[in-house]
Amino acid sequence: MPFRFNMQKVLDYREQREEEAKVRLAVTQRRLEETRQRLAALQTELEEAEINLRESVFKEAAERWLREVYVKGLRGDVAAAAVQMRMQMQLVEEARKLTAACAIDKKIMEKLKWRKRQRYIHDEKMKEQHANDEAATLRYNAPSF
Repeated sequence: MPFRFNMQKVLDYREQREEEAKVRLAVTQRRLEETRQRLAALQTELEEAEINLRESVFKEAAERWLREVYVKGLRGDVAAAAVQMRMQMQLVEEARKLTAACAIDKKIMEKLKWRKRQRYIHDEKMKEQHANDEAATLRYNAPSF
């Protein structure tokens, strides 16, 4: 009779949870990278707009005002992107912790399965040895005096 792990469904569930956690981690890491790229692009655009604002000679006050409002808006966008990046970093850290916890849970079940398999193998060897001993005793039974 082959070995059958009685908690295989639990192990399968934990493996599934670990895979889902890995996917969630990958998604949050991708979102974090997108947020970083967006923040970098906004910072570059802000720097260019500030340089343009300082170096330009404006013929009208309205044009200068429009550029100042644009720079102010970019600063707000940069600040919002920085906040969003910090939130994404927290989400990545939470996903990393969840992935680690799921991996530990799965590893515990795999270790239990391994131990039960070793116990099963040992018990089967003992049963076989006992059967061999019984057969040998019956076969080579010395005559009684």
